[in-house]
Amino acid sequence: MIRGVVLDVDGTVVRGRDPLPGAPAALSRLRAWGLSICFCSNNPTKGPPAYVERLAAAGIDAAESEVVTAADSTVAYLREHHADDALYVLGEDGLIEQLEAAGLAVATDHADATAGVVSIDRSFDYDDLATALWALGDGTPYVGTDPDRVIPAPEAFVPGSGAVINAVSGVLDHEPDAVLGKPSATARDLVLDSLGVPAEECLVVGDRLDTDVALGAEAGMTTALVLTGVADRDDVAASPYDPDYVLADLSELDDVLAAERRAE
Repeated sequence: MIRGVVLDVDGTVVRGRDPLPGAPAALSRLRAWGLSICFCSNNPTKGPPAYVERLAAAGIDAAESEVVTAADSTVAYLREHHADDALYVLGEDGLIEQLEAAGLAVATDHADATAGVVSIDRSFDYDDLATALWALGDGTPYVGTDPDRVIPAPEAFVPGSGAVINAVSGVLDHEPDAVLGKPSATARDLVLDSLGVPAEECLVVGDRLDTDVALGAEAGMTTALVLTGVADRDDVAASPYDPDYVLADLSELDDVLAAERRAE
């Protein structure tokens, strides 16, 4: 029985501030059926309050407690492994603010850093790459906030955190100790804690095979890919992750839940 639903946000529920086809009605039906919902995003620059406001603008109700982001999983990992470190952060102000709000120390000088965080930065340039080399090149441990190489923006796909992480790791002699966000175990645990539902009773829905579907497959969840974002049917055929369902958009979510109920 499906009692909890994990929903990716960008490319699945909304694009920019606009709802994707079928999304508001599908979310209303999930609420009416009494299912637990978790909106899980690999965007590390915005916290839950910003997602609640953005989803509301698209006609979708959400509570802050229902939102898990890549910043949340990054904070959780750093608290466990680098709570006392001074962090070199290559990322945007929104990420830095969340790290500091969580009580983590952000180094003001790269020479003082004892660990690092690498993420999307839309002003990333050669000087940033050089600073990352100076901060982390001696083997200093670092993490990535999420693996998304490209992300769906209103106008087109644009580079994401994964592109910046790859650039930084390309000039270092070591890979990040961890890349957080989906499909990491840290993100999975936060999602399951938010839902309060066992993994085998969860459905994860998203537009990416290597993050959304991978998260569900590795956790033992039922998985559904929507074709409103990054992946298409050709990608499904080439991927090691085989979703249980492939949907044109969220309007077909009813069919998934009905099929799961028939299979009980």
